[in-house]
Amino acid sequence: MKTYPFSALFSRMKYITRWCLMRSTRPESLSEHTADTAMLAHTLCLIGRHCTGTGASLRPEVVATAAIYHDAPEILTGDMPTPVKYKNDALRTAYKAVEHESARVMASLQPEELQAETQVWLTGSVLNDAERKILKAADRLSAVIKCIEEDRGGNREFEAAYAQQMAALHAMHSPEAEYFIEHMLPCYEQNLDELTRGRF
Repeated sequence: MKTYPFSALFSRMKYITRWCLMRSTRPESLSEHTADTAMLAHTLCLIGRHCTGTGASLRPEVVATAAIYHDAPEILTGDMPTPVKYKNDALRTAYKAVEHESARVMASLQPEELQAETQVWLTGSVLNDAERKILKAADRLSAVIKCIEEDRGGNREFEAAYAQQMAALHAMHSPEAEYFIEHMLPCYEQNLDELTRGRF
């Protein structure tokens, strides 16, 4: 009997720890980051459609699904620290090639009938340019939220990462991300009582 290990391999995202060069008060797994990014990407699409009026070309369900797959190649490559990944063009190009090969290998672990469709999710080629930008913004917002959580726990290790991620987010000129930053991001500074007081 032939078996297909793609799903079992995909489930191993929970064993991959992000921020491997940073001292964290609580480790963050790739699974957690993926779930957060998918939710944020879906929210940003809805903001674009209904709040900022900039999301006519956005498909929330497609972007959220692509977000679920967006870091899956790291199951084989591990989480490359950002300072290394983006140090120069040569490293960036080489890492992109490694990610692409990882996506190809992972897709090959599906039944043949599913491989082509799986690969477009793993590579993000299913997205249009506006959706790709939204997914990147959601990815950065997930990092910002991790930085906020670490800071609230008294860990100053993430201060520079917070500043870098916020600068990169603003540089994207994404109305959807700016709306989230203004109206939703401050809530991540609140405790449970503050978040729910008077709402139930």
